[in-house]
Amino acid sequence: MIVKLAWKNIWFKPLNTILSIVLLTASVAIISLLILLQEQFEKQFSSNIDGVDVVLGAQGSPLQLILSSVYQVDAPTGNISYSEAKTWMKHPFVKSAIPLAFGDNYRGFKIVGTTPDYLSKFGATVSQGKIFQADFEVVVGAEIAKKLNIKVGDKFFGSHGDAAEGEVHEEFAYKVSGIASPTGKVIDNLILCNIPSVWAMHENHEHADENPAHGEEGHIHFEGDEHDHDHHDHEKAMPVSEEGKEITAVLIKFRNKMGFVTWPRLIAQNTKMQAASPAIEINRLFSLFGIGLQALQYLAYGIMLISGISIFIALYNTLKERKYEFALLRVSGASRMQLLTLVLFESILLCFVGFIFGTIVGRIALLLISSSTDEEYKMTFDPFAFIWQKEGILFIVTIFVGVLAAVIPAIKAYRLNISKTLANA
Repeated sequence: MIVKLAWKNIWFKPLNTILSIVLLTASVAIISLLILLQEQFEKQFSSNIDGVDVVLGAQGSPLQLILSSVYQVDAPTGNISYSEAKTWMKHPFVKSAIPLAFGDNYRGFKIVGTTPDYLSKFGATVSQGKIFQADFEVVVGAEIAKKLNIKVGDKFFGSHGDAAEGEVHEEFAYKVSGIASPTGKVIDNLILCNIPSVWAMHENHEHADENPAHGEEGHIHFEGDEHDHDHHDHEKAMPVSEEGKEITAVLIKFRNKMGFVTWPRLIAQNTKMQAASPAIEINRLFSLFGIGLQALQYLAYGIMLISGISIFIALYNTLKERKYEFALLRVSGASRMQLLTLVLFESILLCFVGFIFGTIVGRIALLLISSSTDEEYKMTFDPFAFIWQKEGILFIVTIFVGVLAAVIPAIKAYRLNISKTLANA
């Protein structure tokens, strides 16, 4: 009875009700979106640095080195000598070292030269086919395989650099030897091969630049075996010497904490490389990211406060017009407490509707952001995830705003003088 009456009463002045719901929806949507973004962003960034104590790479911005080598979302700071890096990879403090070599992409997805340890670092396995062994064999990340419908045995040509529209390397075709299992981490959006494949591709590319007559037959992409030309066969690549070769970075894990203390100084003093700590750089990024999120949260709570004031004004103004209705309800047998409950419930109902709409709008916004970040940075967010604790607090705060807005109108309804009201009717 009270629910039905409250629902009819809140639409007594529809414009006031719509304004209150819109303001509540906006505030809840912003806060809900920020909660989901922050939680998933931090979780993804933290999970990807597991097992990496420092990144060894070219001098430059430490954050850029971490973003490019660990998260694959930025351009590398440069290349480093493989022979020099190998010396440090064999250091007594080092427990494991995973070299990385960048240079090409396929349809915007990075092709990374590395070792099979890279899969183990992310907890990935080869779910179909086998690990890359020969030059130009690749293991394709789960997301790429799904998006591009790639299967074991397919072949394709890589493009130079990070851009999908880069110059196509037609000298050798990559052959898919395996598909990696899904992990929810950065490896899902990478194509992995051995490092000699990257060297051979670029060594051949340099020779092609010196001899323009080579490779003038056009830029051709293909998948599957239907366009298999002998001169594109990956098995015919010549062995590549390690002498004078370069890689992009090395992911280092230490045996003990001494590495953390000594390595940054040792590397800086004895080489032209740098040793950047993912934990330090990502904490710095989170602190900068957190300032922006906090400012937006303050804005959202400000909008929620305004919506509370809007509900209060709407209830207070309609109370004057509804006092005869309340008086008749009292005459019909309604108690003072029932009138107080009715006014409170109207406000709480408004806030509940605003919270539901806000939660839906927040998730739609996250879906749009996710499609944009997936295209640009190969990073996705789950709009259907629930952060129960934080979103539960948001729900309580929203209902509290409704109760607070209705307290004074509810007390006035409780104290209504029946005889005086009906006498003045």
